[in-house]
Amino acid sequence: MNYKNLLIIFIFLLTSCSIDNTHFKKDKLTNKSAFKNNGFTLVYKDSLYKKKIISLKLDGRDMVIFQKNLKKNSTVKITNNKNNKSVIATVGKRADYPNFNNSVISNRIAQAIELDLNEPYVEISEIINNSSFIAKKAKTFEEEKKVANKAPVESITINDLSLSEKKNEKKKDDKFLYIIKIADFYFQNSANLLIKRIKNDTSIKIINLERLSDTNYRVFLGPFDNLNSLKSSFNDISMLKFENLEIIKK
Repeated sequence: MNYKNLLIIFIFLLTSCSIDNTHFKKDKLTNKSAFKNNGFTLVYKDSLYKKKIISLKLDGRDMVIFQKNLKKNSTVKITNNKNNKSVIATVGKRADYPNFNNSVISNRIAQAIELDLNEPYVEISEIINNSSFIAKKAKTFEEEKKVANKAPVESITINDLSLSEKKNEKKKDDKFLYIIKIADFYFQNSANLLIKRIKNDTSIKIINLERLSDTNYRVFLGPFDNLNSLKSSFNDISMLKFENLEIIKK
């Protein structure tokens, strides 16, 4: 193989690499990429287990989640994207649950972050085990765990928004509007190749490309202004088995 052919192969590999700035963040201490995903969680109920929507049981008192991308006993931070409240939890056993959801969480976690069940939009962030963050939060986490084990689990209620006109008026930021982020790329040509592949391999024909910077091009679907269309498109694109599809609020 001559030098010219080697150069061509190198350029192809370089241009085909996608960037993952919004999916992973490197920990300074370990240089390991930490998983991150924004999407809609599912709050565990026994009825979901009985209907085989979730394959494993989850104790409502536990600070535990199911997450397909992370190993058992990984430490994660779950953040309610609507109010920025967060808790630290542990990843449980590998469980099956709907592809649309980025996790399954316990009632305890949902209550702690005051999750809106009508729009359970959360961020799941892996915490590297030897990071300084763990050291600072370990004591608090253990204390919260003891309280959680003793306290009864109460049902989660949704406030009636019709109680007052003020609550009935949604802010502009609260409007349901999301995109499905498929991947980010360094080069536009690589993004265009992915778009071509999606059109050839699925029934999806409307795929958007956004230039975020000179070296950041985003391939995405949407925006979607209702949950049904968002779910439908997410399930369609899931057929291609992308590693970390992400739902982002616009």
